Order: sequence, then structure tokens, then C-alpha cells
Amino acid sequence: MHQGGDTTTRQRILDATLEALARSGPRKLSMSEVAAIAEVSRPTLYRWFPSKEALLDGFSRHELERFDVGLADAIAGLDGADRLDAVLAFVVEFQRRSSLRRVVAVEPEYVIHELSRLLPTIRERLAPSFPGTDGEVVAATVARVALSHAIVPEDDPELFLAELRNAARRPIPRRKAS
Repeated sequence: MHQGGDTTTRQRILDATLEALARSGPRKLSMSEVAAIAEVSRPTLYRWFPSKEALLDGFSRHELERFDVGLADAIAGLDGADRLDAVLAFVVEFQRRSSLRRVVAVEPEYVIHELSRLLPTIRERLAPSFPGTDGEVVAATVARVALSHAIVPEDDPELFLAELRNAARRPIPRRKAS
């Protein structure tokens, strides 16, 4: 298990990964470049992440952890409408500061692939925040609106928040069985 300075090393590597991804995208991502940006030796980088695929997977997991921690902090002690609004405001802020915003300009295909892969997880993380029988549908809608903003960012965070509020509060009729 890694401790103390090792955690700092891991964080530096993940921060360097973002920097390298923003420069050249994942296809051209170089382990040597990440090591140089992180100011660690290549053997140190390979001890943490034995391959480029492991590094990208670790980076994705790190971003998801940031989402989970941020969401938990945003809704701590809240319930009802306040909790719902805090979830939506968090989604807007997380999106605004998301690392993927920097990568989408360099390699949008990667971002689309990652978001497609993460959609079920994001939907699952959001679903408990939306009460009612259609909570999962609302979570899926909010997740898709948010993910579309990752690819085509909105420069007005208030408009983005209004879109999410509309998606979250709108009744969604169920189809009746024929």
C-alpha cells in the first residue's frame, strides 16, 4: 500500500497525465512525457501504472473519485429540493472544471468514448438524488444533458443549470403497456 509521499507521487502523475492529454490526446500520450511532466523517473511511473492503458484507466478512476467526493460534499446535510438543486449545481461546477474539457479540443473521439463508457456509472451515482418512481429516468436525462455539455460546452453556467433543472423537474410520463 502506498503512503504519504507516495500518494503525492501518484497525484503528480495523474496531474501530469491531464497535462499530457490536453497537449496531445490519449493516442499520442507518451509515458516518457508524463514522467517528465510529473518529475518522476520512468521506472517510478511504471511502478504506479505498468502501461499506458493502466495510466488512462487510473486517470478515469481518479476523475470518478473526484466526482463521488464532490457530490457527497455538495449534498451533505441537505434533503428535498435543496439536495436536488445542490446535485445539479455540483454537476454544472464539476463540468466547468472537468479535465475532459481540455482534452475534447485535442481528441473529441476519446472524450466521447470515455463518456459513453462512464454513462451507466454516472447515472447510477446520480439516481439516488432524484426521488420518485422515475428517478432513474431523470438521472439518465440529467447525465445525458451534462455529458452533451462536455462535448459541446455551454459558456453560460446559469443556462446549463437551468437546462438541468428543467430536465430534473419535468414529469416524465410512462408508456402504458399495450
